[in-house]
Amino acid sequence: MKIRCMQARILAGVLAGLFLAASLGCNSKSGNGEVMASVDGRKIYRADIDKYYQNQTAGSDQQPSGEQATSLRLSILRELIDNEILMHRAEKLGLLATDEEVESKLNEIKSPFTKEEFDARLKQKNITLDDFKRDLRRSLTVDKVLNKEVTSKISVTDQDISNYYTAHKAEFNLIEPQYHLAQILVSAAPNTQVRNLKNDKAQNEAEARKKIQMLSNRLDSGDDFGTLAMNYSEDPETSGNGGDLGFAPESSLRNTDPNTRDAVEKLKPGQYSAPIPLVSPMTKQLMGFRIVKLLAKEMAGQRDMADPRVKQAIRAQLQDRREQLLKGAYYEVLRNQSKIENFYAQKIIEGNGVPQ
Repeated sequence: MKIRCMQARILAGVLAGLFLAASLGCNSKSGNGEVMASVDGRKIYRADIDKYYQNQTAGSDQQPSGEQATSLRLSILRELIDNEILMHRAEKLGLLATDEEVESKLNEIKSPFTKEEFDARLKQKNITLDDFKRDLRRSLTVDKVLNKEVTSKISVTDQDISNYYTAHKAEFNLIEPQYHLAQILVSAAPNTQVRNLKNDKAQNEAEARKKIQMLSNRLDSGDDFGTLAMNYSEDPETSGNGGDLGFAPESSLRNTDPNTRDAVEKLKPGQYSAPIPLVSPMTKQLMGFRIVKLLAKEMAGQRDMADPRVKQAIRAQLQDRREQLLKGAYYEVLRNQSKIENFYAQKIIEGNGVPQ
């Protein structure tokens, strides 16, 4: 069954991602430098784009170059233009984020860190607290505008759900059991792509053994699995959403490592495993450890539309589809109503695509 995993901690993961970007405020205080675009008279400078570009590519083993770098800057500029348009709209609607809202969200983001850890993350990305708060104000403002103008107007009726189920009934017939899993991963080798909230990384086998045992002990003491995953898991794909791996068919367990398969088969929903060693099948070397939690298990068979989980999955999917469609149309309407001059794009055209 193609049920989308509703990740309860996705908000925390998205907000943590703000550390990967610089301030997106478009009204550069410098008042000088190359102007890349203008939105209703408000200028966007190259410095705005470069700062975001540098933070977005920080830590990458292969830095963009040539046409790839130019394309990324062009994409960043488009985002800055869209953000500026929405900021204008927020001013007209009286929806600019307040100081209280910014401080409240800032405290929420800072809560997993000590002051020293938080300051170190800002310094690592070469942004100031004012930069971060300005970006946070923009993000909150954009959310308020889109919620009022788009999301709040979306309605998914019971008839919509019924129609979808009738047309896609086969999707809800499980031919084999499904396992909904989450994991906390610790690698025994250095990894520059780690993006957990604590920026915590084991550098060798000894550190990996010590770390995974610490995490196992904290789970046994009652700590929340998802929170520990966000703070310490070294899987860049899942740490941001609490280690959630989504649903996997029973047959896929046969293709995973034997230690994980044996551990999962013994778990009941809500239970987690002991630390599982991950060994390379080729070299037999220890690669790291994982702790796996079975969130739920779906048995094989047809799922009826009366199942609340089926209804919720269909509602979420239809809601998301309509939201994306309406947001795209909304942006286009606002662009048509704005005076936009993209000097950078014009420069690329005049240079016949030569990297700028």
